[in-house]
Formats: sequence, C-alpha cells, structure tokens
Amino acid sequence: MQTQKKQRLAQLRHWRVRHKISGTHDRPRMSVMFSNEHIYVQFIDDIKRVTLASATTTSKSTPDREKLAANVSSAKILGALAAKAALDKGIKQVVFDRGSARFMGKVKALADAAREAGLQF
Repeated sequence: MQTQKKQRLAQLRHWRVRHKISGTHDRPRMSVMFSNEHIYVQFIDDIKRVTLASATTTSKSTPDREKLAANVSSAKILGALAAKAALDKGIKQVVFDRGSARFMGKVKALADAAREAGLQF
C-alpha cells in the first residue's frame, strides 16, 4: 500500500475517533500516541484546552527510561505510570482516545495496565 494512502487512512480513523469523544475537567480524555521509538500519554481537558497530566517514555521521572521503547512490555509499565500521574492529580475517570491505532497489542496493554492501577474508563 502506498505511504500516502496509509497516512490518509490513519488520519481518517483518528478524526472518526476524535469526533465521538471529548474530555472535560471531571472526565478528561486520555490520549495515547505511539511513535516508532516512544509512547506518549496525556490527560486533556478539551473544554479549557489544557493538559492536566502526562507520562512518556522520554520523561526524566520515568524509571529505567533507557530500556523503554514502543512495545507491549513498555506499554504496560507506562500505563501504570500514567494512571499514577492521573490519580496524583485527582483524576479517577477518563475517556480513552486511541488515536488512529486499533485497540489491540500495545494499546490494549496500556489500557489494561491503567485500569489495573485504578483508572476507570
């Protein structure tokens, strides 16, 4: 498949997901983004357009960040760290935004780890 077509289909999937969900202060949007090397998680209040909390594999506060990558085992670790960061800010319920990724593999592992750590989707 051509690269431009793949990117266009991913963009359309992302818009379709984002059209259906929105974050508030009481229930922010948990946005997940996977690059080739890293994982980024943000808790976003879409009404005020601010990020309330975040966790990444590149953050200095992430333990063993040199060993983390964009894989399933790192997604489990980051899901727990993201949930801890959210709970520290008083966030208990979130709306999960998977972006253009399918809910399987890394995305599912991250979501399950966040649920086990105490977040409610």
